[in-house]
Amino acid sequence: MQTPIQRMNPGSLPDAGAVGYSQISVAERGRLAFVSGQVAWRREGGAVPGTLTEQTAIVVENLGAALAAIGGGPHDIIQMRIYVTDLRPETQETVMSQLSVFLAGAQPSLTGVGVAALATPELQIEIEMVVRVPDKG
Repeated sequence: MQTPIQRMNPGSLPDAGAVGYSQISVAERGRLAFVSGQVAWRREGGAVPGTLTEQTAIVVENLGAALAAIGGGPHDIIQMRIYVTDLRPETQETVMSQLSVFLAGAQPSLTGVGVAALATPELQIEIEMVVRVPDKG
């Protein structure tokens, strides 16, 4: 059986666990998957929705598909980076409310980054992950 990822929120740092992530994630050796940033593009194509809420839903769906492709789940995520074109408390809440449901209590290390633009002008959010590939035992 694979050793669980150790999550840490030491008292010397702000309590990130209170808002749904960990300051530090320690993974034992094993294979890692580096999942490219997922945006609000669907496999079958189509227009990118206009709201951050709708775009986040598609991004979360894509993240789930990437995890399924390697046989993993939210508890295998070591780190996530979230890029948002209009990062402020309100947009952060929009993203985290959906991401918290997706993570199902996993609390990986997380970084939120405000950016000027993403790959195309209509995109508002992109999320990438580092995931420990589960053992096939």
